[in-house]
Amino acid sequence: MSPESIRLTGDGLELAGTAYGDPAGPPVLFFHGGGQSRNAWLGSAKRVSERGYYGISFDLRGHGDSDWAKDGDYLLDAFGRDVEQLISHFHQPVTLVGASRGGQAALVGGSRHPDRVRLIMLADVAPMMRDDGVDGIREFFAEGEAGFSTLDEAAESLAHHLNQPRMDDSSRLARAMRQDDTGRWHWRWDPATGKREFLHPPSEDQALLAAATRVKSPIVLVRAELSHLLTDEGVARFQQLAPQLEVITAKGVGHMFTADRNDAFAAQLLECLKRTPATVPA
Repeated sequence: MSPESIRLTGDGLELAGTAYGDPAGPPVLFFHGGGQSRNAWLGSAKRVSERGYYGISFDLRGHGDSDWAKDGDYLLDAFGRDVEQLISHFHQPVTLVGASRGGQAALVGGSRHPDRVRLIMLADVAPMMRDDGVDGIREFFAEGEAGFSTLDEAAESLAHHLNQPRMDDSSRLARAMRQDDTGRWHWRWDPATGKREFLHPPSEDQALLAAATRVKSPIVLVRAELSHLLTDEGVARFQQLAPQLEVITAKGVGHMFTADRNDAFAAQLLECLKRTPATVPA
């Protein structure tokens, strides 16, 4: 089955998604990290669809083809409310999968509806993140707001901030970027998402701790071995608050590892789904 472009209502705006598989299959919703797009999870969405699931990768609010927030709200709770609204569109329990900001949103939104969530799987997300670890993310957003004169410059910035080799063909970035009236290239997200007030304010850890206290669904954390954001203390606190939490370590990778490991991550997800009941307790 060919992928289908869809739009579903979030909290007061529309969210764009790419869907794979039969809409009658058990839904698996994927959410990317800040500054990315739904392209980051397309491989995994396709892979789970081949096993009978309905895989949908969404653009977060203010990213890709999703609406920008008219009220400028890009606090974590707003992303969580979007997830809540997406859950309401489905008539059977959903699986939520998210990396970084998308994982935080999945945890916050999914924790509020345990009767509708089969499984939550997080990539390098836990409460009590290191604030100095967010500095690189802040720099990335700042560079993106200023824009780039060429796609080569954008490719250099991306390689630097992801700590990965520079891509050979920078023209491939064109679909993930937009040009302004002066010809400068910008990532396809609302510049307001990168404001410092939205990047790890105190309310973010408070929201994650509250979600960890509240969550009742089965939950799996795939922790990046080389993460610059997660702390042992934060993961231990997560396990204390959510005793059902299973922690798996992804060896030799850093925080933003999922886009390069779609197949491996999807295989792990499918294994977790295999041992998770398709229905949730009443």
